[in-house]
Amino acid sequence: MSAAHLEVTVRDGGQHVRLAGRWTLATTSLRAADLSAELGRVAAADTRWDCLDLEAIDSAGAMLLWRAWGRALPVQLEIKPEHWRVFERIQTADHEPRPAVVPVSPLNGVIVVGSATIGVGRHLADFVGLIGQFALNLVHVIRFPADLPKREISANLYKSGVRAMPVTALVGFLIGVVLSYLSALQLKQFGADIFIVNIIGLGIVRELGPVLVAILVAGRSGSAMTAQLGVMRVTEEIDALSTMGVARGLRLIFPKVVALTIAMPLLTLWATAIALSGGMVSAQMQLDISYGFFFQTLPRVVPAANLWIGLAKGAVFGMFVALVACHFGLRVRPNTESLSSNTTAAVVTAITVVIILDSIFAIATRGIGIPG
Repeated sequence: MSAAHLEVTVRDGGQHVRLAGRWTLATTSLRAADLSAELGRVAAADTRWDCLDLEAIDSAGAMLLWRAWGRALPVQLEIKPEHWRVFERIQTADHEPRPAVVPVSPLNGVIVVGSATIGVGRHLADFVGLIGQFALNLVHVIRFPADLPKREISANLYKSGVRAMPVTALVGFLIGVVLSYLSALQLKQFGADIFIVNIIGLGIVRELGPVLVAILVAGRSGSAMTAQLGVMRVTEEIDALSTMGVARGLRLIFPKVVALTIAMPLLTLWATAIALSGGMVSAQMQLDISYGFFFQTLPRVVPAANLWIGLAKGAVFGMFVALVACHFGLRVRPNTESLSSNTTAAVVTAITVVIILDSIFAIATRGIGIPG
């Protein structure tokens, strides 16, 4: 591989510079400083540059010459057409208009806050509109039962409910074991072993069961719903449905919301039972509390109202998780970056909404189902 080099001669009172060899990154990287200094010494307005003997040149070598030439092509330049195109691209890129620098203003913070507030307001307005559309679809289905999308609801029930049972069972069992184990460590110190049934029962049936399942479903099924609608937006399938006169709300959004509203209480009941089983096993191993005592004590210390509260939470959480997922799915623009960002936003927002709703439930039902 011939190294990059140049020869300087004086002809007719002017400099004649002949470039030869390979002016590429591999040959110029170790000698970049020396070549740049040598080019700077010979560069002048009347210098004639002969580049016909160049074997090869890439952007690295071309930039060395471009800087030596003062970021402009010399008047006297002989070069092969294929090498000329390299400098032509550099010249075009170097003379593109640069973006204007936005001056720093003390109002920038106010502008950022205002823009964020407007964005949140638009999200809320669109979300309220989505809830209204769902309500109208529900009224329509009640008036015309034949229009009920049974197949879509059944398919979403299977995907969001049945296929979520293994992961909810595994996580529920482990949460029950962990909660029982940590509670047993503290109760042993005070000789209050039997109260582990109260802690596990109330904690799982009333709070941990519904919230845990809602978070799992938001991450699993909610993201899938957003991605499905987002891909349909990217591929313009939703526009095609509208063109054919198919109501997207009734065929795409309504089945998902109804299915998740039905599936969530059932998943909550399933995960609660598995979590109680895990807590019961751990309590027997840690505190030697028999299964029979656990079964006898649980209905007495955990009134049935707690179970109904947990199931109601599951239904409300499921409905809002589906609505949030559909809301962000419909906001996807026809590019992959928007699809990924809206899917992430859907999961984060759904979990946040679940926690907010849980706190509202806790305040509204603070005097219900708590043993005196």
